[in-house]
Amino acid sequence: MNFTASCQNFSERPVYQMYTNKRSQFKHIIIVSSLIVVMLINFGAGLLTGLSVRPALAAESRPAQFDIFWEAWDLVDRFFVDREKIDPTRMTYGAIHGMLSTLGDENHTVFFSPEEAEQQESALEGSFEGIGAYVEQKDGKFRIVAPIHGSPAEEAGILAGDVVLMVNGEDIVDLPEWEIISRIRGPAGSTVELTVLHPEATEPVTILVTRGKIDVESVTWTRIPDTDLVYLQISQFAADTGDELIRVLNAIDAEVEAGKPVKGVLLDLRNNPGGYLQEALRVNSQFLDAGKVILHERDAEGNLRTYKSVGKGLARAYPMVVLINQGTASAGEITAGALQENARAKLLGATTLGTGTVLQPFTLSDGSVLRLGVTNWLTPNQNLLKDRGVTPDTVVEQDAAVRMVDSYLLEREPLSEIIAMGDRQFNLGLFQLQLSSR
Repeated sequence: MNFTASCQNFSERPVYQMYTNKRSQFKHIIIVSSLIVVMLINFGAGLLTGLSVRPALAAESRPAQFDIFWEAWDLVDRFFVDREKIDPTRMTYGAIHGMLSTLGDENHTVFFSPEEAEQQESALEGSFEGIGAYVEQKDGKFRIVAPIHGSPAEEAGILAGDVVLMVNGEDIVDLPEWEIISRIRGPAGSTVELTVLHPEATEPVTILVTRGKIDVESVTWTRIPDTDLVYLQISQFAADTGDELIRVLNAIDAEVEAGKPVKGVLLDLRNNPGGYLQEALRVNSQFLDAGKVILHERDAEGNLRTYKSVGKGLARAYPMVVLINQGTASAGEITAGALQENARAKLLGATTLGTGTVLQPFTLSDGSVLRLGVTNWLTPNQNLLKDRGVTPDTVVEQDAAVRMVDSYLLEREPLSEIIAMGDRQFNLGLFQLQLSSR
């Protein structure tokens, strides 16, 4: 994912949230929890959740089935042979995870320990301190998905696909993700030593990284070489993405006024893990005519709330093609679905992730957080996003290992070399845009 993914403070996996109104007391959140991520979201305990949890149910009010849990707990406490492995906190959190897994709301409803919740701080605020890399833990390996462009990680030689084996000389195998991230992140100016195995390498190398302050641009653009077309990438829907997009569109308009024509926009939403709903609404309002439906929200009783495009918009006339893939999620899917079903743009790539449960956060008494699915998002035509995703008009499957084109690459390389790199989704998207903009 660009993009968290997760994202997290180094960009340590961001769990991405979508809010109906930043100032509302009850903030709805859409979360992508399966992808790369990570950019630390500011929980702010009571401030973010706006909700407190009622006191625990009295014993006589609990379901009778709960007695079985205590029977099992007491037996473990009394008879389990490896006494040093009995950890009441871990057992409690494990029981909560197990309970939530029975709901079948995979990648949506989720529980975070206090440590994991703390690591979400400042995620979508656009800047953080760390090494600057998107990460994931999968199949027992802690992997660098990609260093952020211009980050300390990139400058030190950290590569996409690196497997982190040790942090400051200590083995991290079998450590939980939150603990690995805690060891790697840190204040700007401090250093961390990472032992990594580069892709295709047989021997690990040790790299010293000086942490820094990372300012993440969620909107980037450039002209596509040798064309009158613009490449525009939205990597996440952060707190200032709407403002970033307006600045970009004003810059594009300024070039047009200066005699440099723009005949179309290739919008790249691949690996966009989502973000604030408010920002998704602002972004879509730049592309869709006022009054067009962006999405619907439906609760358990079937009540429907509709969100529409507002204002004037700066990019409602340009022909558009939108790139999506399996890493496009939440707000990214909302945007793709809105542009497709309003006949504003053609979609090309692979079916999106299929997230779209509105999660309401509850902070528990020990600082842990339960994010519970309370409503679902639907596209303008009332198609459910959850577990289905958005299907592109033109399906172009592509291996995840393929180097995807971005604005930085377009600024450095001639178009012929970029096309030869084999990003078929970009290549075919560009071809479609050239046809539609003639």
